[in-house]
Amino acid sequence: MDGDLLPIGQFARLGRLSVKQLRHYDELGLLVPAWVDPVTGYRYYRASQARVALSIGLLRSLDVPLPVVGRVLEGDAGALEDVRAGLEAELARRRRTLASLERVMAGGLPAPEVSVARLPARRVLVAREVAGGPEGIGRATSAAVARVLAVSAGEGEVRLTGVFPVDLDGVVEVVVAREVPVGAWRDGAATEAGAGVLAEVLAGGVFAAARHVGPYDQIPLTASAVLAWCGERRLVALEVREVYVSDPAVTAPDRLVTDVLVRFEAEE
Repeated sequence: MDGDLLPIGQFARLGRLSVKQLRHYDELGLLVPAWVDPVTGYRYYRASQARVALSIGLLRSLDVPLPVVGRVLEGDAGALEDVRAGLEAELARRRRTLASLERVMAGGLPAPEVSVARLPARRVLVAREVAGGPEGIGRATSAAVARVLAVSAGEGEVRLTGVFPVDLDGVVEVVVAREVPVGAWRDGAATEAGAGVLAEVLAGGVFAAARHVGPYDQIPLTASAVLAWCGERRLVALEVREVYVSDPAVTAPDRLVTDVLVRFEAEE
C-alpha cells in the first residue's frame, strides 16, 4: 500500500468532514477514495484530496445542493446561478413575511369590517396559471395578469379579479378575470380570445367582503380575517377573490386598495 495514503478517519479530520459524509460522497462520486482495500473494504485517501473535501464542506455550508456541488467541482462556471436565484427568491419571501409580521405587531391581528354582498354573474376574459404552492402564487398571478391584459377588449376602465381556492396547499390554479364591455362579446359559448385567454362567465353568488389597503403580498392577512368571519358563522367558503381597485402603476404599494371577497354556500 502507498505510504502517502491516509485512512478514512485521519482524512476525515484533515478534510473537516465526518466518516459518514465521506462514505456518502464516495457513493455519489463526489470524492472517491484513492484506494480501497479489496479485502477489508477500508477507504484510503491522499492528502491532496483535502482541498476537494474542504470545497465540498464550504459549498454545503452555502446551501448548495449536492448535485450542484458536483458540477462546481467539474468546473461548470454557471452551476451556481440557479442556487443564487433560489436564495434571492427565498430572501424576498422572507422580507415579505417580515413585513406582514411587522404589520400584525403594529396593529394586531386584522379585524376589517365585513359585509355581505350578492354579486351577479359577469362576462369576463380569463387567464389561468398553475402554482406549485403558496410561494408561487404571486408569480402565477402576475403571469395571468400579463396575459389577460395583452388581449384587446375594447375601451373603458380595466378591472381585474383574482380567483383562488380556499386551500392553497399543493398545486394551486390561479385565475385572473378581466371585465369587458358588453359590445366586445359574441353571443354563445365561451370563445378563445387569444394567448390562452378565454371568454367565460364568472359565477355570481353570495360573498363576505372586506377592503384591504396595502401591498398585495399582505392581502392574505385580510383574507384570513374574512375566512375567520365565515367560520364563526358556520359558512362554508368556496373560493377567495381579490378585486384590484387601484392601478399599481400609479399607486404606492402601501396605498393599494383591494376588495377581498369570499364566496360561500348560501342557505336555500
